[in-house]
Amino acid sequence: MHQVKNEILTADRESASEATVYFDGSCPLCTVEIDHYASREGGDKLCFVDVSKSDAELGSDLNAQDAMRRFHVRLSDRTLVSGARGFVEVWNILPGWRWAARLARIPGITLMLEVAYRLFLPIRPALSKIALWLGAKPSNPKEQGQRRVG
Repeated sequence: MHQVKNEILTADRESASEATVYFDGSCPLCTVEIDHYASREGGDKLCFVDVSKSDAELGSDLNAQDAMRRFHVRLSDRTLVSGARGFVEVWNILPGWRWAARLARIPGITLMLEVAYRLFLPIRPALSKIALWLGAKPSNPKEQGQRRVG
């Protein structure tokens, strides 16, 4: 299985990507999800940045606290989106997930996905603990919990 690299990605790599995905590498559940996306066809079109690292490059419009609270994606035009819209953008890039992106474009569906995502956020820490118990590993275990915000 492809593992997300634990390195800060260079500006050259980011500019060659269709989108930059900001994820919490101290979260085992998040790491499993990102590893899944990275291993899919089209995963090489995504740049992954572990926001749990103290030296993560986020850009001037995204701070560490916000990056740890919600899923964020920076599009190739430098637009920053988050939550359900971020997932839809990732799905649109990955050929095996484009069906989900098309479904999300039905009026009202992205809004329903956003509501579901907001309901998920408070239980993410408990689900991460369960994922850890089941054997999932964070990509950044050294800093696990050090920058956790939400």
